Amino acid sequence: MKEEDREKKVPVIEVKNLYKVYRIGQNKVYALNGVDMTVYKGEFCSIVGTSGSGKSTMLNMLAGLEKPTKGSIRIAGQNIEKLNENQLVKFRREKVGFIFQSFNLLGTMNAVENVALPLSFRGVSKRIRLKKASKMLDLVGLKKQKKHKPNQMSGGQQQRVGVARALVVNPQIIFADEPTGNLDSHTSAEVMELMRKVVKEQNKTLVMVTHDNHLATFADRIFHIIDGKIVKVEVRDHSHEGSVTEAKTVEELTQEKFTITDGQKVSETVLQVEEQQKDSEKRVEENKI
Repeated sequence: MKEEDREKKVPVIEVKNLYKVYRIGQNKVYALNGVDMTVYKGEFCSIVGTSGSGKSTMLNMLAGLEKPTKGSIRIAGQNIEKLNENQLVKFRREKVGFIFQSFNLLGTMNAVENVALPLSFRGVSKRIRLKKASKMLDLVGLKKQKKHKPNQMSGGQQQRVGVARALVVNPQIIFADEPTGNLDSHTSAEVMELMRKVVKEQNKTLVMVTHDNHLATFADRIFHIIDGKIVKVEVRDHSHEGSVTEAKTVEELTQEKFTITDGQKVSETVLQVEEQQKDSEKRVEENKI
């Protein structure tokens, strides 16, 4: 997504001043430490960080699987931190699709049946849900594997089924948790290209969590997270591969103007980890979590 396009888009995910604090004895552990981020419709964003950085906690928050200690999460017009469990189940069923690292396909079902499964929870008739599932498998390039069960497919094919399953419910947002973690590097690249293609063609919003910095570059924007803080945001213009722009915050990112010259980045702003550390500590003291 280009910068001028992003300015025209309506935010679909807005996270403000988000904290998740765990108490261990007398100590506080900040899994998330004052996170602010915005994701726009039709955008592919990745959250990248090492183990323990807070990326999985962030995904759980966005999916409504965990409650924040403080802060707001507004998704598709709803503040999900205020929803009860039944409302969250309805929210996930109607607006969210998931892509898992371990595929999570049922071994007793073939590809079409696995893709159609989420529609059964919506009360969609068997004929219609199988038709929709078949169409999604065509979209992800599995026309010849529709009747295959998981043990008859490669890892890459199984994850393509996983992508189709996430799409079949026509979600506003897709969350992907280490979607290529069980795949080799070549197959991982193929799946990432597929995901990027689907986001563009279907105008879906995709948020992916990964520890792999290379795979993160397939996204339109990359949020680097360290110790529960977003320390850097990169913008990637895939029409000029290799060009990257960085900004301090999402808000500044939407305001900053930059141009591409011969595929090279012209404007770059780097957020220093030390500066945000001081700011976060100040905010913690002020908010008295």
